[in-house]
Parts: sequence; C-alpha cells; structure tokens
Amino acid sequence: MRCVGAIERVRLAPALSPFIPEAVVLDMDGTLLDTESAYREAFRAAMARLGHELDEAFYARLLGISSRERGPIMRARLGRDFPWEECLRDYRTRKALLLEGPVRIKRGAAELLAALAAEGMPCAIATSAGRRTALTALERAGLLPAIRVLVTRDEVSAGKPDPALFLRAAEALGAAPARCLAVEDSPPGIAAARAAGMRVVVVPDLLPPGPEAEEAGLTIAADLLEVRALLRNLRNGEAPTA
Repeated sequence: MRCVGAIERVRLAPALSPFIPEAVVLDMDGTLLDTESAYREAFRAAMARLGHELDEAFYARLLGISSRERGPIMRARLGRDFPWEECLRDYRTRKALLLEGPVRIKRGAAELLAALAAEGMPCAIATSAGRRTALTALERAGLLPAIRVLVTRDEVSAGKPDPALFLRAAEALGAAPARCLAVEDSPPGIAAARAAGMRVVVVPDLLPPGPEAEEAGLTIAADLLEVRALLRNLRNGEAPTA
C-alpha cells in the first residue's frame, strides 16, 4: 500500500505502474461529496426512533452500498421482524432534508473534475445512490454541470460490491475496464471496481484503508488534489520515484 502524499516523492503502487488511464470512474458519496458523516447521523436518528442504537463497527459494513443491499444485512443483524421499510422511509426523509441545503464537496473535487475536462479525459460517476438523489446532491454541490456520465443503482441489477456499476460506467465511456482508473473510498466500492477489472486509487473518508487495500498494493491518496497530481504523472508517463 502506498500513500500518494507528496506525490513527486512517492513511488506508485505496483497495481498502477506503468499504467496510462483512458478514462476515470469516480464514486460520489465520500469521494466527490462530503456527505457520509451527515448520512450516518441521519441513519443513526432513524435507528434511534425505532429504539435501536447504531453500532459504529456495524455501520462500517453499510458504507458504500445501496439501501437495497442494506436491507438483508439489517435483518440478519436485528432479526427478520426489524421494520426495515419504516427505518428506510425515515432515513430517506432525513436525507432529503439534508439535500435541501448546500452539499459540501471533498477537497480537490472541483479541481479534479476541471482538470479531467481540460485534458479531455472521459469521466463517469458510479454511485450506489438512486438517480434522483444523485442528481439532487450533485446539483446542490455545484458539480452537476461537470458530470457527463452518471451511473446509479437504479440502472443495474446489483449494487456494490458487485462490479455492475463500474462495468456500466466503462461501457458508457466507451473504454475497456482495464484501461479505467477508479477512485473510491469504501471497501465495497473498492471491491466492485477491482472485480470490474479497473485499477483503483483509494481516497479514505470515514474508514481508514483496510488490510485488503494493503494486500492488493493499492495506491492511497489523501485527497482528490493528490489524485489530480497522480493522473497528471500517469498521463505524462512520469512515475514518481521514492
């Protein structure tokens, strides 16, 4: 596992070097948008309303996956009688209220998208969110005009960690998955991108990189400014050295 801090001085992870990407696929929540902390609190409140305390270690298993994938996990944890639909309705109501105001973006998000556009690098978002939620969040964040390809959970048969979202994004971009660079923050997203055959850069959000990232030799970036620098070096064939 390699951290890309001070990109000019850090050697690329073996999984990336040598590699010149032809397209970039970005996760949305926790990667482009700084929404995961607020969404966690909304989920905590929905659980509390039903008399359940949110366990942080358990919630970590829910990061990066859609509500459709969360349901079976919740019932396996809390029992078949757990009112998941009621919890989900409350959670979605709270999320909608959050999205009525401005949405914060992650450090370097605007700069990365601008650089990709300036360089003519095809780019897509592959998100576990539904299309309506994704469009609203991106609009509130001021990033929607920069997004040309958006693939959401509504458009695939299975969500992350299944690779369907990333495969659909690559298809929409007209790029082979093996020539795409994925940028993700959550373990399910990382697993999905790797299963699709993409190279992956991890930008941690709520969770630090897990052992699977180290075992896979994935490149870790502190923020999207470092991803922008990494992409510039890859495109220029300038692999940083230690």
